[in-house]
Amino acid sequence: MFTRSSIFLFAAFASAFVLQAQDNPLSTELKQNYDQRKSALLGEADRMADADYAFKATPEVGTFGSRVAHVADAQMMICSAVKGETKKADTAGKTSKADLVAALKASFDYCDDAYASLTDATATQTVKVFGQPQTKLSALWGNLAHDSEMYGYMAVYLRLKGLTPPSSERRPK
Repeated sequence: MFTRSSIFLFAAFASAFVLQAQDNPLSTELKQNYDQRKSALLGEADRMADADYAFKATPEVGTFGSRVAHVADAQMMICSAVKGETKKADTAGKTSKADLVAALKASFDYCDDAYASLTDATATQTVKVFGQPQTKLSALWGNLAHDSEMYGYMAVYLRLKGLTPPSSERRPK
């Protein structure tokens, strides 16, 4: 079965994982919050019907689809700055659910690397976001705050269509 050395090796790896989380409390917490918001935003985008991507909550605001595109665009811009790159989302002219959900997923896939590579040690490295110097931690927390704001906006669109936003669903007991 298990040898003494394999048990020791497993314990060493487990300890290293626990210590890494303890050594990086800021970046670990940020990543956990990002993963929650990612799930919620993708859930909203999936929940809205394709025909309702053109829906406006009021005549003065953008469509639901434009909110999805905005999240993808902003994420790509912020995460590319954190990664030291210049990359934009390809949402221009896209209005269908399939195209916009694909762009949103691509922006999350791209941002996953930026969040995964962050440690508390690299969090204070400075990058330029919107032409202004910020720490990587500040830039990624800003992205998360923007994602949360957009989630709230998009929740209104869903509610007006009689849909429940993902974070408001009742959890099984």
